[in-house]
Amino acid sequence: MNKLVFFLGPGGAGKTTLAKAVAARRPAAVFDMDILLRPAATAIMTMHGLDPDDRDSAEYKRLCRDLGYRITMDAALDNIGLSSDIFVVGPFTKEAADPEWIGRELARIGRTLDEVEVKVVMVSLSDAAVYRQRIEGRHSPLDAWKFAHWEQFSASLGSRTIAWPLPPAQVAQIDNSHPDRQVAIAAVEAFIYGDTP
Repeated sequence: MNKLVFFLGPGGAGKTTLAKAVAARRPAAVFDMDILLRPAATAIMTMHGLDPDDRDSAEYKRLCRDLGYRITMDAALDNIGLSSDIFVVGPFTKEAADPEWIGRELARIGRTLDEVEVKVVMVSLSDAAVYRQRIEGRHSPLDAWKFAHWEQFSASLGSRTIAWPLPPAQVAQIDNSHPDRQVAIAAVEAFIYGDTP
């Protein structure tokens, strides 16, 4: 059975970068919520006369957030049982706080946590200044709200825990602050795959 690995954490932590780096070395497909939702979110926000690049405001969350997670999880769950592992990327704040969420998701395809190897990579950075530097470095119009409301956004950057009923060995806290990205990439790969080449 393939692995279902979640890369969770705040915007700018480097979730996608780490997932793609490991997937480039291992048989894994990356399902990034931002990418999967983007066409629908742009259309929905535009239809409501709102900024099509907004991905953080209360209006965006009301109109698009849950749709994004549904699209992402439907795509990921559809690949359970195939040969490549599944890397799912997104903040998953509300979902990670619900102990029953992962069980409900697997039940949608008739599976349980006993049948699917679920792991969680919690990606973070050392402080708000590093987040700002990384977010500025990606030059994305989708980050405009973050900069305009930095105090509010930075308040969401604290450490998080996962409420899902997973053994501690299946959850890793990865500090992605090191300037050499290979440090975090190696840590993530070792966590997911152990020493198996």
